[in-house]
Amino acid sequence: MYAELSRDALWQLSDIQQIHFRRYMMRGSALEIFFRDRTSVLLNISNKKALMQLAWKLTSLPAANHQLALSDLRPPPVLMRRLGLTERWQRGELSNFDYLMSLNTVAGRSYNDLSQYPVFPWVIRDYTSKWLDLQNPKTYRDLSRPMGALSEKRLRQFIERYESFEDPTGRIKKFHYGTHYSSAASVAYYLIRMEPFASVHISLQSGKFDHADRQFHSIADTWNSCTTSSGDVKELTPEFFYMPEFLINHNGLNLGRKQDGTRLNDVKLPPWATTPEEFIRINRQALESEHVSANLHKWIDLIFGFKQRGAEAAKAHNVFYYLTYEGAVNIDAVQDPLERASIE
Repeated sequence: MYAELSRDALWQLSDIQQIHFRRYMMRGSALEIFFRDRTSVLLNISNKKALMQLAWKLTSLPAANHQLALSDLRPPPVLMRRLGLTERWQRGELSNFDYLMSLNTVAGRSYNDLSQYPVFPWVIRDYTSKWLDLQNPKTYRDLSRPMGALSEKRLRQFIERYESFEDPTGRIKKFHYGTHYSSAASVAYYLIRMEPFASVHISLQSGKFDHADRQFHSIADTWNSCTTSSGDVKELTPEFFYMPEFLINHNGLNLGRKQDGTRLNDVKLPPWATTPEEFIRINRQALESEHVSANLHKWIDLIFGFKQRGAEAAKAHNVFYYLTYEGAVNIDAVQDPLERASIE
């Protein structure tokens, strides 16, 4: 989706801070390297032997950061214990935002891959009031439930589909949701007013912007869609908690007009936020609130924990289409090029 860069790049080994194995296009074929200046690069290496040799070299050369080791490349649960992230968060040494970013990183989510972009929760449920009371539990979304289960009426429809679904081939397992809480399309939807996301959106829409009525134009309308529409269960991206710029059409993009004649420009904010900066400040304040701090682990269980798959996921109404799960299909074993392209 991005143009190829015909240039060399040079990094100092001593600047490397972390290295993680990554999946790319459903294959375990990549390394993500994090640097001291908080930048990172994702290297996709199709040859498995070459990938492992590079990882070993980077962690064993004398010039490398002495704290690097092959243990940094271990599975997420092992790495979580090694870094002590949960314990640090529980002691208040990590903010909710920093803990979620760490979980996303350890779980393999990356700013360098839109199909596995970092995911954050909706935390506020009130987008119509002029003032917010962050001390009132009713202000907040129920973090113990996935987005698709926040509305009882919509949830009944998802449960009915789950219980009645049967694939004659046995390949497709039962699922509640045919769309996902995070995808390249949803990331491009939220961040469309910035590059490279505008270009990604256009490439996903056959060379043009999608119809204005289907674009991100209002926080309140998007919340309503994510909690009531039969095909929309999106969560948020990290930018909702630190980057007001994504809400502003700085590039003057012609995003079109809605059917009612409204021309899309900046994102329409809820009444309790008069500027993008105020929206980010209040949303971040809500994320770090006592209420969210006491309940955030419930959402983490759904996205990163024991309610992702299996019987616990089914009980939590948290089962997605089978292709969204790691290891659901061996892409290299798919012989039909059209089928492989559709899966990728």
